[in-house]
Amino acid sequence: MKLQVVLCLLLQLIFELSSCTHLRVIPGSTLELPCFSYQTDFTTAAITWKFNGKDISAQSPGSARVKKDGLYLSISPVTAANEGEYMCLIKENDMEMIRMYNITVDALVGYTIKAFTGTNVHLPCHFPPSSQVTANALWFKETGVGKRTRLNAGDESTGDNARVDLLYPGDHDQTISLRDTVMEDAGIYSCESAEGQKLSTVYVIVEVAPTDAPHSCKDFATPWELCQDENSRTGEPMLQESVAEFSMKLYSYLRESHPSSNLLFSPISITGALSHLLLGARGLTRKAIERAVCVPHDFHCVHFQMKKLREKLASSLQMASQIYYNPQMNLSESFTSQSIQYYEAEPTRLLETSEENTQMINSWVANKTNNKIKDLVDSVSPSTQMILLNAVSFSGQWTVKFEQKPKKGLFTKLDGDMVRVQLLYHQKYMTAMTYLVELKAQVARFALTGDSSLYILLPRSNTVADLQQVEEKMTDTAVRQMIEQMKTTSPQHVEVTLPQIRLDFQPDMNILIKKLGLLSLFEDANLCGLYSEEKVVLDDARHRAFLALTEQGVEAGAVTTMSFSRSFPSFSALRPFIVLLWSDQANVPLFIGRVTDP
Repeated sequence: MKLQVVLCLLLQLIFELSSCTHLRVIPGSTLELPCFSYQTDFTTAAITWKFNGKDISAQSPGSARVKKDGLYLSISPVTAANEGEYMCLIKENDMEMIRMYNITVDALVGYTIKAFTGTNVHLPCHFPPSSQVTANALWFKETGVGKRTRLNAGDESTGDNARVDLLYPGDHDQTISLRDTVMEDAGIYSCESAEGQKLSTVYVIVEVAPTDAPHSCKDFATPWELCQDENSRTGEPMLQESVAEFSMKLYSYLRESHPSSNLLFSPISITGALSHLLLGARGLTRKAIERAVCVPHDFHCVHFQMKKLREKLASSLQMASQIYYNPQMNLSESFTSQSIQYYEAEPTRLLETSEENTQMINSWVANKTNNKIKDLVDSVSPSTQMILLNAVSFSGQWTVKFEQKPKKGLFTKLDGDMVRVQLLYHQKYMTAMTYLVELKAQVARFALTGDSSLYILLPRSNTVADLQQVEEKMTDTAVRQMIEQMKTTSPQHVEVTLPQIRLDFQPDMNILIKKLGLLSLFEDANLCGLYSEEKVVLDDARHRAFLALTEQGVEAGAVTTMSFSRSFPSFSALRPFIVLLWSDQANVPLFIGRVTDP
């Protein structure tokens, strides 16, 4: 009821400020239409309300009710049936006055959001899933009937617009965040495409915030609970399933943001980073991270199992986590000791200057990735509280070598253009290959040293539609079924042609974290297990992945004409494909990527 009263006051204010009587409302709201826009002495006047020409009385069916002897018409709740023309007719002696209202009920996705002053409020807006995002949506705030102001999100915005952030630029999700809400932010907001297609309408109600309770980590500062059953047979497969599910969730988010470009990320690396942070998370933040990385709530052995997983991968994958923090903070001793115990990482204090911190972080990354990745950050803000990092480096050789003779070929891109690429070629490569109807893709498995396998999923053609069809079918269940099926597929001699590739990709981890439902990490996190003296939030998170398919000794630039023998089945990945690097020993994905332009 309190929400309805505020909404009515807002609408009445619009009436007083404007003589125009065209109103847009959303289903479910409450509307009160005054017959007079001013104080009146017409105490004996006869007042009649009509809707689309028909009289409305206190006994009329529907949600419209005459109140206070006709001084107001109340509509609650508003439905599509309430759309139309309303007329208030006042008769006194020989005088008649008429007041007209034209009501439009906006049945488009409508939201009513209540926020407190000083908080951040998120206004939802989404492009249809089937549409292609060519430009960000436009946001407006209504400033009066028929009037509106454009909201500009971005770093260069000024005034009220400086408090508006587009959370996922270029994405189907065009939600904006309105920071540090004030009473004047109450009102009606609309989101539409650049072509004018309406996407959403949001009613924002702002109330004065209650007095904040002082920050307290009481009942939250205890260490992460010990794993009571280290020998359990369920802990390891539980983590394996979680990593697979998390991997495909990440891939679905990334392919939405990058529908046709090269992609690469390491799900095991991102899992490691968020699990490391989970060690210090408590309360709702802990539950949110557990939900994001797809582990069951209160899976107390998650850190113990992550340690076992890292040890199992050590022969081929070097993985390291690190947390850098403001030197003014005194991290809890329990978090530091458990961080060393489970992740072999002692949190490190940031240095005095941005240059020193940039050098320190990039040196750490280069060391942990065997110099494959050298420049992860270009600057570190002096106000930074905490940075979360995870680095991986994979080294694996083909168990069956490709031919040493250099060859070049043509790779057909999604738009039909062809580019000349260096090739990996073998006329009789022994490998498992099949066509999976469930994925609508030809799949080949290439064994690597370190008990790992490289899977290449080749869509039926080089079109965007066929590539997206495979990606949409790549659920965690489908991928795990593919792995099991390929293990039982007998190897055969196959003529194999692969492009040599070097993928180096840095997704926006901050946006990924938000899409995982962890926006609170940047705004209002409960990290009491890490630092209990005051609230701390995450300032930045980075991830960069590198993967190369090469044959040692192949000279760049050598050109040879190719002639292929067709006496064996062939697997030719000279068009866009999906690549999956899988640890057979640990039964988890290490890297997932997409090659559209080698």
